[in-house]
Amino acid sequence: MTYNGEKLGAFIVPTGVGASIGGYAGDASRYARKFAKKHKIIVNPNVVNAGCFSGITENMLYVEGYSLDSFFKGQINLLPSENNKIGIVYDKAIPQDVLNIHLNTQNAVSTVYGVEICAYEITKQDVGVEFYLTDDGISVGSVKNIAAVEDAVQKLIDKGCEAIAIVCLFDEPESENEDYCNGLGVDPVGGVEAIISHDISSKFKIPCAHSPAFVDYQIYPQLVNPKSASEYITPTFLPCILLGLSQAPKITRNSENGINISNLDYLAMPYNSLGSTPVYECLKRRIPVYAVKENSTALDVKKSKLFPNSEIIEIQTYDELLSIL
Repeated sequence: MTYNGEKLGAFIVPTGVGASIGGYAGDASRYARKFAKKHKIIVNPNVVNAGCFSGITENMLYVEGYSLDSFFKGQINLLPSENNKIGIVYDKAIPQDVLNIHLNTQNAVSTVYGVEICAYEITKQDVGVEFYLTDDGISVGSVKNIAAVEDAVQKLIDKGCEAIAIVCLFDEPESENEDYCNGLGVDPVGGVEAIISHDISSKFKIPCAHSPAFVDYQIYPQLVNPKSASEYITPTFLPCILLGLSQAPKITRNSENGINISNLDYLAMPYNSLGSTPVYECLKRRIPVYAVKENSTALDVKKSKLFPNSEIIEIQTYDELLSIL
């Protein structure tokens, strides 16, 4: 099942479910990077995105959630790629001073890392993003004008862009979860970010990721939990998605090219967040699924509840899993 003679795994941490590892700001990176030193792994952006930092390495395949589900269903293949031409969509609602910070940021990332920014577009209308936490502590939200994003994406694709970064204006999130900075609870904006990226991936079949913009871009001097720290020392979260998208695999429906679900050797998931397409598809295809107990979420979807008779392998820690692999 290996790809080009190398073991291939999927290291997934769902977005917006309060994962104790990977539910904050790139805090799953140090775990995923250990795996990537041994073999190639597929990661969703939530695993490695860390504000002005990124946990991405050359041995990781950075795949957004909708495309990830399509891959597990066998509907698409992943074509490893380097130095993708990136287009950036900016929400018209972003004030000019905040936009200038993001433009300086994209230029800095391009200069330092050689990331190729092909073009950027400002939406014709405000996108209108809203987000909140449910009573169960899950991050969700809505987008009033997703068509404005879609129009801008099409223009960028017409200019030759191969991957899309999206930056929409968000209200300040602290009122939704004041404990996030203390490493508790759920990232309030993660759920609606996934809605935006899922829509673009489904319509355009192109790598994409979202970064929020906030009017208040000051850097706060108070100490915060290390798991959240990378988001409190930068006025923009754009660098991490640009670094990830630069090497995100391209998407193809040609079953003869690239990486197919049949190449996957295993899936690693948080212990109680198992009710997802990747888990169902792996069980159906007899691909080993590991539920890692040291990583718990706000959900309660574990083997004993949903898959009591399945072959899901419960394991204590990521280090233990890596030693077994």
